[in-house]
Amino acid sequence: MYAKVITCVLEGLNGRIIDVEADLAKGMSAFQIVGLPDTAIREARERVRSAIQNSGFRFPIERITINLAPAQVRKEGSQIDLSIATGILTANGVILEEPKSNMAFLGELSLDGRILPVTGVLPMLISLQELGITQCIIPTGNEEEASMVKGIESFAVETLEDLVDFLNDEKTIEPVAFVEDTFQDECRDFSIDFADMKGQEALKRALEIAAAGEHNLLMIGPPGSGKTMAAMRLPTILPSLTFKESLESTKIYSAAGNLKENSLVKRRPFRNPHHTSSGVSLIGGGRIPKPGEISLAHNGALFLDELPEFPKSTIELLRQPLEEKEVTIARANASLTYPSNFLFICGMNPCPCGYHGDPYHECTCSMNQINNYLNKVSRPILDRIDLHIEVQPVKIEDLQDQKVKEGSEEIRERVENAREIQRKRFE
Repeated sequence: MYAKVITCVLEGLNGRIIDVEADLAKGMSAFQIVGLPDTAIREARERVRSAIQNSGFRFPIERITINLAPAQVRKEGSQIDLSIATGILTANGVILEEPKSNMAFLGELSLDGRILPVTGVLPMLISLQELGITQCIIPTGNEEEASMVKGIESFAVETLEDLVDFLNDEKTIEPVAFVEDTFQDECRDFSIDFADMKGQEALKRALEIAAAGEHNLLMIGPPGSGKTMAAMRLPTILPSLTFKESLESTKIYSAAGNLKENSLVKRRPFRNPHHTSSGVSLIGGGRIPKPGEISLAHNGALFLDELPEFPKSTIELLRQPLEEKEVTIARANASLTYPSNFLFICGMNPCPCGYHGDPYHECTCSMNQINNYLNKVSRPILDRIDLHIEVQPVKIEDLQDQKVKEGSEEIRERVENAREIQRKRFE
């Protein structure tokens, strides 16, 4: 008894169709999965066995062989669980007819037969639609992601029993409706605002120019001068995401497993990794390469505070992404490209003690120490940063000023106007 269903695995942000072949043969009871499965897929045997039995169906005691084709492609992800279970139930006669060749199955199984949400559903659905698949079975927890994709019918199923009833025409499930206007519900309420900042008008202006023209910015100044405070307020003046940009960012977060509540990314990303971050976490990588901080910051901003405290080798990894706006990660079993078009903001002290050039504190560093500290950031990296600004400590008079300062709303209007002018210029 033989059955074939299809599923999908991710290669970077692109999905690849995988044929899941199930064969039930006479012989000693066994359950094998072949075709370069990863650990999560090999462990699917126990999940599938328990899910089928606990859903009230008989698990076949024949020799079961599951083949994931093409066999030379390495597969990973628990989303293959559902297709394996469907193949076994079809070969065993529980599902009366083999699923259509244009229907895919995505979902992880729990031991009690529930179908659990998985990561990467959005980029997989987009790829499946581009590859000619017209229908897909997904977990109910991934409905919101599915509602963003047009041209493919997604049926959200909660349990394995519901799936069998649906495929046997004993239950009707309406496809998830495409809802593009969910993007319009963007919330611009921030708990911080540029109006909170006293003084530092030149720094505010530099951040406004950086946001308007997408210019990378380096802030150099002593501790306590407001570099981090200003950078953390950058998202409040960035222009709204377009639907296309939002979909791009959502695909990356979905592939990385960082998508909160499986909903659309509605704000420009702002990533602020600690200076102990490794090169792999910043650029991306792993055995099967995953997006790093620079890709998670795509269409948004990446803020590296205390730049010289990052390992020099880690900083140097930013050379190519800053230039080409994408990063290619090559491994023995995969070579993947992720977008990384981000606004690069960084802050640093002028010397190890932080007070070189500070009018209120005396610097205790020698010139040799200062040069060694500054040389941690190479010239090629500095050449890729358009704006450099020296930040001085805030004066007492500025702190005592009770006037209401210009807020983020006014600055963001100017930023959006500048971007609109630029967009028309390049049409």
